[in-house]
Amino acid sequence: MKRSSIKDIARMAGVSVATVSYVLNRKEGVRISDETRKKIFEIAETINYKPNKIARSLKTSQSKLIGLIVADISNDFYSGIARKIEDKALQLGYTLIIGSCDENAEKFCKLTELFSQQQVDGMIVAPVIGSEDVMKRLMQERYPVVCIDRYLPEIPVPCVTVNNREISESVTRLLAEKKFEQIIYTGYKTELAHLREREEGFDTVMNQYPEIRSKKILVGLDNIREEVCRGLEENIGKQPESTVLYFSSNKLALAGLSFLTQNQIQVPRQVSVVAFDQTDAYHLFPAEISYIEQPLEEMADEAVQMLDSQIQQYSERGKKIVLPTSLQLKNSIQ
Repeated sequence: MKRSSIKDIARMAGVSVATVSYVLNRKEGVRISDETRKKIFEIAETINYKPNKIARSLKTSQSKLIGLIVADISNDFYSGIARKIEDKALQLGYTLIIGSCDENAEKFCKLTELFSQQQVDGMIVAPVIGSEDVMKRLMQERYPVVCIDRYLPEIPVPCVTVNNREISESVTRLLAEKKFEQIIYTGYKTELAHLREREEGFDTVMNQYPEIRSKKILVGLDNIREEVCRGLEENIGKQPESTVLYFSSNKLALAGLSFLTQNQIQVPRQVSVVAFDQTDAYHLFPAEISYIEQPLEEMADEAVQMLDSQIQQYSERGKKIVLPTSLQLKNSIQ
């Protein structure tokens, strides 16, 4: 089926192609009657006219497309923030293209290349381990890019993140002051800065409470559930008492809660639980799970605004925005 064009509208309206272009692009300062404007819009709607973004980008140097690369779109955090970013992008006239790299540096690189080929004006990305060279290349090419959630300390890309270390210290101190005999932190074996900050916040506070037993279960990305369950079995067994589990992500929390359920360990009577990030799956468990809430709306808004600024006027200085988080206390902590 032949695609409707701006020439078709001009022919049917009896006006020039330039006039149609002025009206559809809503350009000011051109004398065109209201009647002609109305006629052009009605014809465009009747023939289901869709503007050719590639052709428009050749004229304006902007495609009004932006790309989003997340680490794992199946994670409620990333799917939630993707929706917020899409809404914010639409408000500024951008269409969002989303890719998930599954924590894989090679896939991350291929997605950046694909988005470049699609002529996206810029990208919002959650960088993964091994993506440093790709990020450096984008900076060398003066490509508008903004990091969200994660960042690479050695590469000055504009980024939007949260106060990971501070909130981790605050939560750990709250747990320590509740006089649990044992506090177990479950995190990742990783060099990603934002996750390291959460672990460091835990370590800083626990060093101030030598009378409390503190342990850490650190797992890889490939066999999360198996490693978390094995770590919990080794550290709390089947009859734990006066213990609190602090999970540094919702994915780790779900693996841990699965272990507790399978072994009929009651929350919070036997074990208290707190996790970083919310997920709808928490509703599947009897106790309401306490969690650290990230400000998704604000993160999305800041990232889109920052990227739009980079698109309009590129800056080599990478601005870092750190937003506050909050602890949502539920009945999973005794």
